[in-house]
Amino acid sequence: MSEAVIPEYTAVIAGKQVPTTRWIDVLDPSNARPFARVARCGAAEVQSAVQAARHTYETVWRFTTPVERSRICHRIADGLRAEREELARLETLDTGKPLAQARVDADIAARYFDFYANAVEALGGDTIQQQPGRLAFTLREPYGVCGHIIPWNYPLQIAARTVAPALAAGNCSVLKPAEDAPLTSLRLADIVEQAGLPPGALNVVPGLGEEAGAALAAHPDVDRLAFTGSREVGEAVMAAAARNIVPVTLELGGKSPHLVLPDYDAARAVPQIVESITEHAGQNCSAGSRLLVHRSAHDELVAALAEEFRSLRIGPGIDDPDLGPLISARQRDRVLGHLADGRRTTEIVVGGGVPRGDAYAEGFYVEPTILDRVTPEHRVFNEEIFGPVLCVSVFDTLDEAVALAEHTTYGLAAGIWTSDVTTAHWLAQRLRAGQVFVNNYSAAGGVELPFGGYRRSGIGVEKGLEALREYTRCKTVAIHAQLSS
Repeated sequence: MSEAVIPEYTAVIAGKQVPTTRWIDVLDPSNARPFARVARCGAAEVQSAVQAARHTYETVWRFTTPVERSRICHRIADGLRAEREELARLETLDTGKPLAQARVDADIAARYFDFYANAVEALGGDTIQQQPGRLAFTLREPYGVCGHIIPWNYPLQIAARTVAPALAAGNCSVLKPAEDAPLTSLRLADIVEQAGLPPGALNVVPGLGEEAGAALAAHPDVDRLAFTGSREVGEAVMAAAARNIVPVTLELGGKSPHLVLPDYDAARAVPQIVESITEHAGQNCSAGSRLLVHRSAHDELVAALAEEFRSLRIGPGIDDPDLGPLISARQRDRVLGHLADGRRTTEIVVGGGVPRGDAYAEGFYVEPTILDRVTPEHRVFNEEIFGPVLCVSVFDTLDEAVALAEHTTYGLAAGIWTSDVTTAHWLAQRLRAGQVFVNNYSAAGGVELPFGGYRRSGIGVEKGLEALREYTRCKTVAIHAQLSS
């Protein structure tokens, strides 16, 4: 019996697939086997993609009306919904996440295009009062060519999150997906073409970060950049943007806390705390990875969470378990390194290693883990683990809770669990985080909710109306309108 042919995916530039002789194997995280090959693009392909985007912007897309752009974005949303099952399957094979979660990603991706299709028709400038005889107003105009460098954990969602407002606002885009999970971005290129987006308005160049990603970040004809990923790479992207004096949005991760007070609602809190750290095996920038709990509620809450962790089904994402594998051997080993450190310095309540059994021997699996008695001196308290690991710390006063929450250098999200509205409001004002959830915790947030980090979690805002404004620049026009005597 002959071996199955591994499908190959090339870059999409100006609406065409680009031949290549350089390839990257894409591995299924559940078994570490290659299931696809993707083009390994470099500076030459990025150059072609930027040129295509520039040409389409200058000749076609910048002259389309908001109504036209809105219609196309709605058709893209329809195309995403029509391909929901195939997109979810590709996303699961690419990332290892459970199939149900991948379906949600496809739904949310469609919502981004619908949301910005609706919002762009309401985007406008302001009229400014001046002295008699003068008329002044502002225009919101697209930047031109935007570069988007996205990660492997939510590739379809984040591609839509960043590309949809850019296109709706009138920009053209070059998208560089992560080499570990590029397939849904390339499928998106097909869907937007079928929806009537002009060739060159969205170009997709897969490849390694140090090759294609670096070339896109440093390209002198890119007018705006967006990056989601690690802080270290974000610093390099920001430096490249600075050399070309272009704005950049950075979303760089977090170490987000839950603050649980004695009067919390356990029935509501427990499942959401579990979901916030186990969704996509904890590989979520706004995962609720720290549990700061009042001493009086500690024992009961940790026991309830441990019971939930032990009940989670682990397996290949395509089988739709509760918890799938991590993305790669490198990521698994990184998480296991943190757990080894935690084993020496903290108390492991549940989990702490690789699941036992032949079913987990080949994939990149890690058990859902609770580390208790974690203090600010511990490495696991401060560093982003990016795995299904919940770090538990106790506090006695509100001031102590805030101090613990603020101890890290991150500030992406936070959850507050209390029945006291006054306390919730007091805490929400003091936490330096881009999103604060009270008696809920939605890492995905919502398409319409602005999302951005404080401190070293990043700069700029994605999602919501704020993102649409970020993909436009403001031009002021002042007219002398007084009749001659």
